[in-house]
Amino acid sequence: MTRPMLPRRYIRRPVSMSVQCRTHTGMRDRGVISDISIEGCCIRPRSLFFKVGTRVMIRPEGMEVLTGVVRWNKDDVAGIEFDRPMYGPVVDYLVLRHGPEA
Repeated sequence: MTRPMLPRRYIRRPVSMSVQCRTHTGMRDRGVISDISIEGCCIRPRSLFFKVGTRVMIRPEGMEVLTGVVRWNKDDVAGIEFDRPMYGPVVDYLVLRHGPEA
């Protein structure tokens, strides 16, 4: 059973960031984060398909691992809700460095 889509509390901001990802079962892949907020991100893995409810660890280049849960998927993208919110100024920096204007 999937939980209903709720309005986001924070706007996702566009980025293009390379990321390493791993599921709780040990499956590994690389991908790209296409948008991010303090509470989550949208990721496009190269070859893995993330099921809703899957626990994942993602590591954007130059950062520590972020953990979370897949909350939705469509085609080849998945929405990840972080276990702990990111610090707002870190998200601002990532958007400045990896956003469309970078």
